[in-house]
Amino acid sequence: MTLADGIDDLAGAAARGDAAALDALLTAIRPEVLRLCGRLLPNREDAEEACQDALLAVARGIGRFEGRASFHTWLYRITANRARSTYRMLRRRWLVEAGGVPLPDPPDPRRTSVVAGTRLDLLEALDALRPELAEALTLRDVLDLAYREIADLLGLPEGTVKSRIHEARRQVRQRLTDAGG
Repeated sequence: MTLADGIDDLAGAAARGDAAALDALLTAIRPEVLRLCGRLLPNREDAEEACQDALLAVARGIGRFEGRASFHTWLYRITANRARSTYRMLRRRWLVEAGGVPLPDPPDPRRTSVVAGTRLDLLEALDALRPELAEALTLRDVLDLAYREIADLLGLPEGTVKSRIHEARRQVRQRLTDAGG
């Protein structure tokens, strides 16, 4: 039995209401969820906050896990959405706490790692997309899911997924080009 099989078994048992399986599942997936959140959010504390939100969403939504897609695919969707939601919440909090003071300038590449600055730019660009485009692009380009997995997860034809990803990439590329120069 592989680790993935064990996770799928725990997810199935948790979806049927087994509280001990849910506890074991949350403990087993936490490191992966934190790693995935860290791929989107450059600040460790923000990634940890998104991780907690994602784990809570899994706990609350496990009864709706149907097994149509693999548990990991379902988990990736929840995690990507929670990381993007955490970013939007933190951004709104900054605007309220700053009392109308504009957001800081984009990260200075001389003082910020290229990776962190790039992730912030990507989050801004994703936030500007329609949700269905942002979700498809995040699942493909950030979390590395295959087109077929994304199509199964979203309940869409693979061609529609490819079209959404193509359009999302075009819009993100345009936004990043405009921001850069």
